[in-house]
Amino acid sequence: MGSRHEESQNQLLAAMPSAELAALRPHLKQVTLEHGSQLKDSGERIQYAYFPLSGMVSLLSVMSDGRAVKTAVVGHEGGVGIQSGLGIANAHSRAIVEVQGAALRAPALQFHRIARDSEKLRDLLVRYREFCFAQMQQSVACNALHGAEERLARWLLHSSDIVGSHVLPLTQEFLAQVLGVRRTTVTGLAQTLLQSGVIDYRRGRIEIRNRDQLKRFACECYDVLQRLPPQYLRSKR
Repeated sequence: MGSRHEESQNQLLAAMPSAELAALRPHLKQVTLEHGSQLKDSGERIQYAYFPLSGMVSLLSVMSDGRAVKTAVVGHEGGVGIQSGLGIANAHSRAIVEVQGAALRAPALQFHRIARDSEKLRDLLVRYREFCFAQMQQSVACNALHGAEERLARWLLHSSDIVGSHVLPLTQEFLAQVLGVRRTTVTGLAQTLLQSGVIDYRRGRIEIRNRDQLKRFACECYDVLQRLPPQYLRSKR
């Protein structure tokens, strides 16, 4: 069972109507999000709804030949497997823990039962889905129109916001997947930012040294995404 303090650390749980959150509370269990662990896979039945308290989870679109591309990241602002509350039984993407943290999780079946009987909760979940869709739309436009250096700066800023730290345990493989470039390209881009004094870059670790300057490297999409505030999720209780 999650405590009220823990629940307040996840913005989606904090936005839930009081009665529905009280009904969900006995089913919430705190779990560790181990780096590299898989929370769900594309096409599989969703077993749990996860509400991250810390850390970061990557969502990947998986091709038939096994190749995968990261399409989004989720942190304490949202959840993984949340569509189960709307009666969607199978996952559309793979979810991998990118930065270790903690989460509250609930069995998908129980979460669906509570949402099925609550118009307010279903409305919140639909608005959260639209929130995620807006983020993905912006990312599609960004990938098509902006250069790799601008997109790298945006991803570093966005990841920092989600993790809540200027030190990011991100690998070249992660950055190459979200940017859609080779790892050698990531190395070159990181060197440019390193030489500019914007970041400190070591194997598997990036430290943002000058956030304001990094924003100047980033494309406009970071500001657009910032204008999708947490209040977007809030509903009347």
